[in-house]
Order: sequence, then structure tokens, then C-alpha cells
Amino acid sequence: MKIVEIREKTIPISSPIRNAYIDFSKMTLSLVAVITDVIHDGKPVVGYGFNSNGRYGQGKLMRERFIPRLMEAKPESLVDASGNNLDPHKIWNTMFTNEKPGGHGERSVAIGTIDMAVWDAVAKIEGKPLFQLLADRYGNGQPNRKIFVYAAGGYYYPGQDHNKLKDEMRSYIDRGYTVVKKRSAARHLMKTCVASTRLWKCCKMARNCVSTPTAASTWTPRLPTQRHSHSMTCSGTKSPATRSTLSCKPRCGTTTRIRWRRAKTCSRCRTRNLIRYGGMRPDRDWLQFDCALSYGLVEYLRTLDMLKEHGWSPSRCIPHGGHQMSLNIAAGLGLGGNESYPDLFQPFGGFPDGVKVANGYVTLPDLPGIGFEGKADLYREMQALSA
Repeated sequence: MKIVEIREKTIPISSPIRNAYIDFSKMTLSLVAVITDVIHDGKPVVGYGFNSNGRYGQGKLMRERFIPRLMEAKPESLVDASGNNLDPHKIWNTMFTNEKPGGHGERSVAIGTIDMAVWDAVAKIEGKPLFQLLADRYGNGQPNRKIFVYAAGGYYYPGQDHNKLKDEMRSYIDRGYTVVKKRSAARHLMKTCVASTRLWKCCKMARNCVSTPTAASTWTPRLPTQRHSHSMTCSGTKSPATRSTLSCKPRCGTTTRIRWRRAKTCSRCRTRNLIRYGGMRPDRDWLQFDCALSYGLVEYLRTLDMLKEHGWSPSRCIPHGGHQMSLNIAAGLGLGGNESYPDLFQPFGGFPDGVKVANGYVTLPDLPGIGFEGKADLYREMQALSA
């Protein structure tokens, strides 16, 4: 078997929203199709992937370096021992040929996007959901299909006011979420939001994306920008912290989180430095890396192995990104949950059609691969690329 073709298309996911650092009015992503010569039901098996929001599409890197390396490699060098399926680890190593360690930049996004499509194809060729394939290969064969999810929102947008913010947060609770994340750093907006009796009683609030240490000082002594200061802040609080956030207890009594920037993209070596020197505690803190932005699932598996060596459970990982790839990883490898974008970045955010949130959890359906085919609006985009 072999890869016949790899296609990439840069697609706008623009939206009139912003967080403390960037606006999304010109945001793009890369959609990738890995077309194989394996035939199922009279059609070639195609794996699909895309990068998460917050990082732009990386088509140029893919077309100039990573796709040519795969297409120029001998087909037999990219397949597993059986010769009947692709080997994601061999494919990853081929993409990383002639790349220096460190200095990750945007290449982690380019490789991670292709890696997602490869895993989708591999699971489809085996005729399994990706979560089942991962449980079979790296677990005990018993995936946990019921996954905790939290709703991410609360961006700045034109005309936003207190009432609209409260309405947005209430809408997530109405749809079954029990934890919501507010990205705005404006304290008065946060106070207004948590003042709602219904929000107070029904959910936990998380605040995200503070732009400077000064802005963070209201909530914690200092927003860390280095591992040392992150360690100092962690050691000074009993509340949970995350690689992307630090937690504290303000007077309103709800848990708030202050994000440490660039946390979405974390390779194994960067994560190892964090675990060694960042003061993170495996009994209470959370790690929120997005595999699609961090060299993909192959590197994520290596990261999980490293974490295990340092006493961390996969259940302390709750990825960013809000996509179905992370949902499958959570179900197959025992992660603690996943982020969700109920309304934003469509059609790439969200769950397969018919999947509902119940008391903060979703149950993954039995769909081959990552399950993109179960989300009609997303699959139309994917079919257009591979047709």
C-alpha cells in the first residue's frame, strides 16, 4: 500500500472576535487530505486533518518541505510491519528528516496537521474509531467513550456588554456544560458574569488570556513568563494550575485561571523542562497541550511516556483546541477531558451531529477514524478537497 497524494488547502475561519493578544478577523487554517490506494466500499481511503484555531494555516511549509519528503520516500518505508497499513511513527520521522531539534516555530503546526490526517487514515484502514485503535495499541483495549468537556468562549467582539456576556455563558449551561471559560481579561465583565445566580450555582467559571503581568496582578501575585516564576507562583498556592493557566480564588468564590501564553504548542522536550523546573504538581495541576499544534499524536505519545516517567497520569491532561482529534485521544488514552468551542470556528469546531453534552460530558459515537464523516458541514469541506 502507499500514499497516492497529499493535498492541502488554506481556508479562512475569520470571525469578528479577539482575545487579549490577537483578533481572528484574518485567521486561517490548513485542511489536509492524505489519499491512499486502499479501497473501502469502492472508494480510496482518505485521512483528513486540520490545525487548531489560534495558529494560521501552514500550507507553504507543507508544500515546500513536509509533503515532498513523504511523496519522495519509498512507499515501503512508510508502512507498518504487516505492509497493510501506514505507520504514523515512520511517517513522522520522514517528515522530520533534516530538521534540527528545537527552534520549533510554525513547523510543529504543519507536521501536526499532516499527522492528524495520517492517523485518521490508519484507523479507517483498520475499520475502527481512532479511540478504539489507540486503546488497542497503547492501552488495555477498553476506551472511555464518555469524555468531560468544557465550553470555551467569552471573546471580545463589537458590541459586547455585560448582558450579552451573561447570555453567552448561560447558553453553554443550557446546552449541558458545567464548566465554562471566559477569555476576556476585563475584571468587571467577569464580576458581572459570575454575579448571575444561575451561573454561580450551576457551573465553574474559568478566566483566560491576560496580556501582561500588570493585568494579572489583580488575580495572582504575578503572571509567569518564565519557568522559574511559574514555579514560584505554583508553590505559593494550593489551587490547581495548568500549563496554560494559573488558578486562584478571588473573593467571588469561583475558580479563575490566568493563561500562560504559547501553551498550546509544547513539544516533548519543552514539556520535560516544564515538569522538571516549572513547579507543576502531578496531584493537582493540569496540562493543556494541543497535539494538532504540537507535532501531532506521535509526539504527544512520546510526551505522555515522559510524563509517566515523572509520575504524571494522562488524566491530568485536558487538551486545548476543541476538535475531534483530541476527543479521540482522550477516550483512547485516558486523558482528563477536552476543550470545546460550541459556537466558534465552524465547521471545524464541535462534535459529530447528534452528539449532545449531558452534565458536562459527551459520549463518542462509533464512527471510523476520527469521525469527521459524522459532522455533515465539516465533511462537505473535506470531500471537496479530496474529490
